[in-house]
Amino acid sequence: MMPITITDPDHIAVQPFRDIKERDLTGREGLFIAEGEVVLNVLLSPASLCQPAAILIAEKRWEALRPLVEQAPTDVPVYLASQDVLNAIAGFDLHRGILALGRKPEPVSMDVFLDGLEDVVEKSLLVVASGIGNHDNMGGIFRNAAAFGAAGVILDQTCCDPFYRKAIRVSVGAVLRTPIIQVPTAGEIVGGLQGRGFDVLALTPSAQMQLADYRPSKRTAILLGAEGPGLPQAVIDQCIPVGIRMAGGFDSLNVAVTSGIALHQMVFG
Repeated sequence: MMPITITDPDHIAVQPFRDIKERDLTGREGLFIAEGEVVLNVLLSPASLCQPAAILIAEKRWEALRPLVEQAPTDVPVYLASQDVLNAIAGFDLHRGILALGRKPEPVSMDVFLDGLEDVVEKSLLVVASGIGNHDNMGGIFRNAAAFGAAGVILDQTCCDPFYRKAIRVSVGAVLRTPIIQVPTAGEIVGGLQGRGFDVLALTPSAQMQLADYRPSKRTAILLGAEGPGLPQAVIDQCIPVGIRMAGGFDSLNVAVTSGIALHQMVFG
């Protein structure tokens, strides 16, 4: 593998990496930016569902990172740049010194995904998210989903993009290795899962049943809503509402924390 040295931040080869903060939210036509050694390690691992398209590294980090980068397919270009040029390309001080351009996996319908689950596993745990607009929370949800062995994450169209750079980073790369299914509405997701025999638990502080009292079925999905507004009542009414017991006078948890507690309960409770 022969890396290519870049001395001009306007070089055409590194245009996909330009001004990434401004471009993160505009979509990249099936591509995404991954940042940092931990995330690159996931992207280049056999567990990744995504493919690397290019790698850009600070020259001073090349020798230390060379064994990792050499795991990439031989047709993936690797660019080196001084820290100043790298900062100019990225549009901010890139202290981690590592960026990669990746390709998202091809979209899969919920029916096709669930067909695949039925073929390989008898017991399934899924995470469903509706209205999650904060990228830190999205990343945390994916990190927890991976940590507790969820088979996939299903998102409605009101959720933010899990392939946003910060969401990927907060997930420590879990976004890149977790099956993601996108469905227009939460109601469609709930109905589709129930039609396949899933219990769908709606996490809500208004629930009468406590999470600790629920006994998981062979197929369980945990439905999470946005902090503040939570899940629409019409969606909650479709599901099994469950709450998390808290100290008196307090009824709110961060949604990523909620996902971790709920997943742990489903797996080990």
